[in-house]
Amino acid sequence: MIRYLAFYDTRDNQAENRNIILSATNKLQYIFECMQKSGMRFDVLSASGTRNKKPICGKKVTLYDGVRLHLPMSLGASCAPIRVLDRFQIKAGLFLKLLKLKKTDTLIVYHSLFYMQAVALAKKLRGFRLILEAEEIYGDVMGDSSVSAQEIAFFKTADAYIFPTQLLNENVNTENKPHVCIHGTYKVEEDRKCKFRDGKIHAVYAGTFDPRKGGGIAAAAAAAELDFNYHIHIIGFGTAEEKKNLQDSITELSKMSTCTVSYDGLLSGEEYIRYIQSCDIGLSTQNPDADFNATSFPSKVLSYMANGLRVVSVRIPVLERSAVGDMLYYYDENTPAAVAEAIRRVDVNDSYDSRRVITELDRRFTTELQELLK
Repeated sequence: MIRYLAFYDTRDNQAENRNIILSATNKLQYIFECMQKSGMRFDVLSASGTRNKKPICGKKVTLYDGVRLHLPMSLGASCAPIRVLDRFQIKAGLFLKLLKLKKTDTLIVYHSLFYMQAVALAKKLRGFRLILEAEEIYGDVMGDSSVSAQEIAFFKTADAYIFPTQLLNENVNTENKPHVCIHGTYKVEEDRKCKFRDGKIHAVYAGTFDPRKGGGIAAAAAAAELDFNYHIHIIGFGTAEEKKNLQDSITELSKMSTCTVSYDGLLSGEEYIRYIQSCDIGLSTQNPDADFNATSFPSKVLSYMANGLRVVSVRIPVLERSAVGDMLYYYDENTPAAVAEAIRRVDVNDSYDSRRVITELDRRFTTELQELLK
């Protein structure tokens, strides 16, 4: 039997307001679909408690034929002591479920610091096959080397891996155990035929405004080096302060350049897809010196490509050595001039078919995942 442990909930269960991360949920759902269409039957064990104040019951939900989701009881988030108690009881409940696994069972784990120790202990006691889906080393993102060391030690207990990049595999999988690589969600979006028709070249940045990653501000700043033929769009998420700083920067940039630059809010679902497809270029601007760039794959790159956009990105090894590395337009210096120069190099009229590439990656990953789970 296969179990998949993660922070997960279905999109139609919004009333329970469970603790999930949308980017992780999208990738998990894609992998579940790949497993299900390959004929696999499995259970999903969720660690997602509610953000609501009132407690909620645990329940089982059928995701697909032969695929069930187990959602835990949650005590709610009414106050700090209750939140601490809720985390403890969810973790304890998961641990008890893991103790029921047999040596012949397979547990796939979406890496989380929350249940890392519980999984390691259950693996030691029960001896099941452990496949670790590791998106990044969280200690590197946090800048905490002691956390990174704990994660690396945990990674070594796995029997096989699902990685976003070959660089992370080389960093972690020193014993050359079986692994598959999936950069993100390989799900092509059909062309909505909704391009802007104003004669301008439209570039969009979609993502976080976190100043540590530097993406939103860097994308907007390129407008100072572009002319009236271009429009830079910024959409995404951040704290109130981060959004204000971005909007203030856009106001100042608009006074300096004939290039149009605009902040267009946070979009999702069909609205997001149509908005992305209305543009020509996707911007993957971020701080090239951040530690997480050594192993984590920028998911927005695949999102842009799945919607037919050309991509401008900072040059980092995880992208250059990826399956889509030769299709990107790179810049080397983290300056507005360098970003703008890369944007100008993009030929929006060439024969470019990113959807075909994503479709091939989907086929390849599904086959490799089948082999890993045999």
